[in-house]
Amino acid sequence: MPLISIVIPSYNHAEYIEACLDSVYFQDYPEIEMIIVDDCSPDNSVEVIENWIKGVEIDKVTYAACYDEDKDKVCRAEIARYDKKRSIIFLKNETNLGSTATYNRGFKATTGEYCSFVVSDDICHPQMFSTLAEPLDNDEADFVYSDMFVVDDSMRILREFKLPDYDFERSFCDWYLCGVATLYRRSLHDQFGLYNEASKADDHECYLRFAMEGARFLHIPKTLYSVRSHDQREVGLHSKDRFNALMEESKALTLKARAWRKGEKK
Repeated sequence: MPLISIVIPSYNHAEYIEACLDSVYFQDYPEIEMIIVDDCSPDNSVEVIENWIKGVEIDKVTYAACYDEDKDKVCRAEIARYDKKRSIIFLKNETNLGSTATYNRGFKATTGEYCSFVVSDDICHPQMFSTLAEPLDNDEADFVYSDMFVVDDSMRILREFKLPDYDFERSFCDWYLCGVATLYRRSLHDQFGLYNEASKADDHECYLRFAMEGARFLHIPKTLYSVRSHDQREVGLHSKDRFNALMEESKALTLKARAWRKGEKK
């Protein structure tokens, strides 16, 4: 099966990143390469990630396996906690590069046919990548995206975000409506470049570029991802000033999409 490369950029998410890494590791898709890139986190994210990687090799768990009637005892069996074979690469930036450059460092290390990135406080549902890979395998699309939950820190579902089926006008000219639960051919980066490090709306800019260059997009109407709400912790990219700048750039990209489509129709 084609290898899937997942880039997991890490910055100041020590509290959340183990759950994120577990959600990628325990996917039911067999061939996954995990590339974790820490951007000089000021918290103990690096220590948490290193301990998680060690745990993949050594952690054991037990379960009730058999009742011994003669001894009136429930016997337990011991198994490895992490029982899949995954390629795991951990990169640590020597200086703080910012989120987009950190994504790009990870993508430069990928080797899979398909790729994506997962934010380090989000959760992938277990069948996410097998579901998104199928239309790529069948050559029905180059870029696939799905619906998602928006959750709070207790993993309560605040809303289910159902995205529209792909249409350039709806997905890029109305607003950016392709979400963050994505999988796409790594060759798109080879053809059209990595994420623009000058862009504040880096995924919006990159995916619009893919679409304008002719990549085939497909929406899978299934909820396969949980994105954590930042309403109560407006930090980093979600600090008020940076988020407002991102929104302004997304407005400009939406106008760019409209102008491009108008030119296409002439």
